[in-house]
Amino acid sequence: MTAKSDRIVLAYSGGLDTSVAIGWLSQQTGKEIVAVAVDVGQDGEDMDVIRERALSCGAVEAVVVDAKDEFAEDYCLPAVRANALYMDRYPNVSALSRPLIVKHLVEAARYHGASTVSHGCTGKGNDQVRFEVGTSALAPELKVIAPVRDYAWTREKAIVWAEEHDLPIEVNKKSPYSIDQNVWGRAVETGFLEDIWNGPIEDLYDYTQNPATPREADEVVITFEAGAPVAIDGKPVTMLQAIEQMNKRAGAQGIGRLDMVEDRLVGIKSREIYEAPGAIALITAHQELESITIERELSRYKKSVDQRWTELVYDGLWFSPLKRALDAFINESQIHVSGDIRMTLHAGRAVPTGRRSHASLYDFNLATYDEGDTFDQSQAKGFIELWGMSSVLANKRDEKLAGE
Repeated sequence: MTAKSDRIVLAYSGGLDTSVAIGWLSQQTGKEIVAVAVDVGQDGEDMDVIRERALSCGAVEAVVVDAKDEFAEDYCLPAVRANALYMDRYPNVSALSRPLIVKHLVEAARYHGASTVSHGCTGKGNDQVRFEVGTSALAPELKVIAPVRDYAWTREKAIVWAEEHDLPIEVNKKSPYSIDQNVWGRAVETGFLEDIWNGPIEDLYDYTQNPATPREADEVVITFEAGAPVAIDGKPVTMLQAIEQMNKRAGAQGIGRLDMVEDRLVGIKSREIYEAPGAIALITAHQELESITIERELSRYKKSVDQRWTELVYDGLWFSPLKRALDAFINESQIHVSGDIRMTLHAGRAVPTGRRSHASLYDFNLATYDEGDTFDQSQAKGFIELWGMSSVLANKRDEKLAGE
């Protein structure tokens, strides 16, 4: 093992920027580069191919981590329990994967004796914050280099470098898009999408079929235990399997497409196209189950906790004390969130049509207007008078003062 000052651990995707970064960082710093590729279900190239590419580009070591199950269980599942939808729409596709990648970067840095980590993020995006704040939280002794941001490394420069150094990577010079994907979803930005009047085209999508195409509806029953999906149509599944199966079934119905202008952490607004069929379907089902198993006041308060949890994750504060405290609250709230949700998947929508739970707070005999009604309606009049008393008194006072 070399001295700590001789190595940099690079978050490696196998794409243009990080492939170029291996040789460029080595040349600029004189340090050896260890490439770390984390498989979070991105369904791209074979990870062994990516590992060999990193070595061919000059890395002294190339580490490939199969983290799909870890990602699903430790990052996507908490997002389901928190109904995590940033700006009430976006299921934190990229944000959820970053703390997991950071965790493995830090582990690799310590194992391989590195004093520095590096990533391929720009200075405009959220990911630079997620990588660097996460790294500082877990290993404050590590330094960070971001070539694209710190040295104004453009796509054009990267292409020239790759060609001059004959790097083993195919570059699609015509593709205008920046794409990030994992098992939780897919994000597409840049190119003609930067004009927010331009509508998305069908070629942008990969995880979902066109929702306008006529097709038969798909009915699914998702079973939860303590807020976790554990079976689909009665067949047991792991969290990863639940996501993968719902990606396929909901994606086939065009569910989970999002076209939105979001508020980035750095203060700008950015137009993004997202596909998250499994995420949207599972969160929709989970929200529906919570509606019958969580008491009213807890449900109302949890909505604000869910929103704050989602913002913290989006903002790169996965390892913060507040995030950990909110985790504890959310986990406590999920004790009774067990049961089945039936949904119809069709034409871009996941629509709950049935719900049942042994822990349900729905009481048929209290809710019914037919025979067997056990709700004592005679108590309602007094309740209304007491409930509205503070408002009545305040309005009487205001009228009195206005007349003086």
